[in-house]
Amino acid sequence: MGISMDLALVQRDILTTLINLHGQNRQAIKSEEIAELIDRNPGTIRNQMQSLKALNLVGAVYGRKGGYRAKGEAYEVLNLYNGGDEVAVPVIRNGVLVKGATASEIIFDNIMHSNHYGAVIRIIGNTRDFNIGDEVEIGPTPANNLCIRGNVLGQDFTMSRLILEVTRMISVPKISVKMIARRAISISPETSLQEAAKILVNNGVQEALVEDKYPGLISMTDITRTVAEGRTGLKACEIMTRGFPTINSEELIYEAIKMLGKMSAIQLVVLEKGMLWGIVTTGDLIKTLVAS
Repeated sequence: MGISMDLALVQRDILTTLINLHGQNRQAIKSEEIAELIDRNPGTIRNQMQSLKALNLVGAVYGRKGGYRAKGEAYEVLNLYNGGDEVAVPVIRNGVLVKGATASEIIFDNIMHSNHYGAVIRIIGNTRDFNIGDEVEIGPTPANNLCIRGNVLGQDFTMSRLILEVTRMISVPKISVKMIARRAISISPETSLQEAAKILVNNGVQEALVEDKYPGLISMTDITRTVAEGRTGLKACEIMTRGFPTINSEELIYEAIKMLGKMSAIQLVVLEKGMLWGIVTTGDLIKTLVAS
């Protein structure tokens, strides 16, 4: 989760607003600007800024265009990312990506002191697009690839916040596909189904690449179905799947998860320097996820 630090709610509001304003203006932000947006007295903002400076979360910029800037540690405290032109954490409502919306802050807590584990999500965008009971997915957060799923229990339109009952939370490790992919077993297109099945069993795998002018993919499921239909005399090239999804070996595993979800596939063929190299399955990816 990055840096762990207990901040008062007003301090989190100030930090989030400071980061959002800086993302829009690319300049130091004055306390009056923050005060207006979060409906606080400018004097209160300045006092809190002194505390945030002492925590090494903000820095002061002096001069005519002076004000405040958030430091890198502030992004980590708020589970945000300080590495691009904008902080973008996808928001999905009832299975549909909400365009123009991003989660700018995530605070975990027990909802209304109950036994339910929840989160308060600050949204950049229109929170009025969400309704009580909606299923919402947030993430991954670029700082730590955290993904959260939950149901909307409440809304705070003035502060653009949603209150979620969290039903699922996972952390997607920042590792490349190659780190978890298996080197693919390759067979000749002329291989009989009996021999192909033997190769798969001996290697403890469920699929293999078929080396051909136009390569294909053959699985134990394909072989079993074909044999059950009585077509035992066929060769691997006659039942293989010629079109299959691929992913570069250097891509992060989150990209593989997204591709499998969009394509409703069960495996991806991994490319290494443009060449067919390995295979990664949904099972391989699930093993990398750390459930909370």
